[in-house]
Amino acid sequence: MEQKRQPHILIATYPIQGHINPTLRLAKRLARVFVVRITISTAVEAQRRMFPSSPDSEVQLEENPLFSFIPYSNGYDDGFDPKKHDWKTYMSRFKERGSYTLASVVDSLAADGRPVTCIIHSFMMSWVADVAKDCGIPSFFYCIQPATVFAVYWHYFHEYKSVIAANALDPSAVISLPCLPSMRMRDLPSCVTAASPDEPNGVFLQKIKETFDRLDVELGRQGSIPLVLVNTADELEARAMASVNSKVELVGIGPLLEDAAEGSLFKAAEEKGYMEWLDRQAERSVVYVSFGSLSMLKKEQMEEIWKVLREGERPYLWVVRKDNRWEGLEFEGDDGKGMIVAWCEQGRVLGHRAVGCFVTHCGWNSTVESLLCGVPTVAVPQWLDQATNAWLMETEWGTGVRVEVSGEGLVEAEELRRCVERVMGEEGEEIRRQAATWRDKSRDATGEGGPSDRNLKAFAQKVISLCHVAVEK
Repeated sequence: MEQKRQPHILIATYPIQGHINPTLRLAKRLARVFVVRITISTAVEAQRRMFPSSPDSEVQLEENPLFSFIPYSNGYDDGFDPKKHDWKTYMSRFKERGSYTLASVVDSLAADGRPVTCIIHSFMMSWVADVAKDCGIPSFFYCIQPATVFAVYWHYFHEYKSVIAANALDPSAVISLPCLPSMRMRDLPSCVTAASPDEPNGVFLQKIKETFDRLDVELGRQGSIPLVLVNTADELEARAMASVNSKVELVGIGPLLEDAAEGSLFKAAEEKGYMEWLDRQAERSVVYVSFGSLSMLKKEQMEEIWKVLREGERPYLWVVRKDNRWEGLEFEGDDGKGMIVAWCEQGRVLGHRAVGCFVTHCGWNSTVESLLCGVPTVAVPQWLDQATNAWLMETEWGTGVRVEVSGEGLVEAEELRRCVERVMGEEGEEIRRQAATWRDKSRDATGEGGPSDRNLKAFAQKVISLCHVAVEK
């Protein structure tokens, strides 16, 4: 009976790096806050890359026997291939197959004497709430994008869809949403201005809508405000949180930067010497360039970036994934000035004293990491929430600058060079000061007794209380 009383949190996540990282960081922080059992569940395709020696079975962390990974199947155990698979079919099958197999995970854990007492899920996984409901288990949504993006989505799905649609083709058009500062259309998540429901932006918007439909159902059924965990801090996005606080309780529990090495889908260990190379560079001298785990840059864009790095005088570290290398564009050879790697441990790189600037696609994980490390940014957003994240960095926090694109949608070498020099040179002194200020505020938020730390402990206590209620019933 005592074992059954132990809180057991199952955290289900979409099988891509940008979702696994914040999920694992939340799990590790929860494990440090309270002694609870944690199970991370992502699709088989991702678990096989994370743990190739035991890809389809349970994996436990040696340092914590209460922390384990158990995969569900989304019907694409060998992975999604855009050349062979259709997005709509993939998402439909993902939901159908994932619901069945995740429920099986819950059942098997109960049969093994480890019943799940709470389920947490992130974006693209709204169906997990249905699995939890069918199993009689409370569930919570974990927003792995900023509160500002959540607020934009909320207002889009509640009264402002037609306003945004009417201005979708004009990136410079200004829109005002409740309690939020004025923003241009280009600052909004790209999916709310999608031209077609069949394009990837449109497909993602539909999946995001399912999450907000679910929150509406909870609001109507419970008569109380749904609680949503957000990987941000109250002070970072106070206005965004206020803009929806009458309908949803956004709880800032970040920004989180726990060690997430176990969740890597890429093998940074194969890359040798980049940390030692950084050790040899002068303080705040290196331009670090990375566009994350998904963004696919066109060959022309890669050439513009390469031109800036190759012809410039500053040392650089550039992450060019193996799946984004173009024929005829060679990066081999040692120019004595920089390094090009296929992947790296970004948290370690950004925390190194030699890094002075981060040229980034503005994924929220990269944004959070740059904040916590106090590294100024050159924002080159690609899609989804990245434009809003760039707006936050440039306009709200003053920690970076956003590039301007040409009429062909290209960031030309001269523009990228201008932004890098603005951040790294004398003109960037205020940007660097703001980066240091927000670094300290972000760390204070998650430090012992900080607002995010208090919020997470209160949530953990709520989970424990729900567990005790369930046992009593």
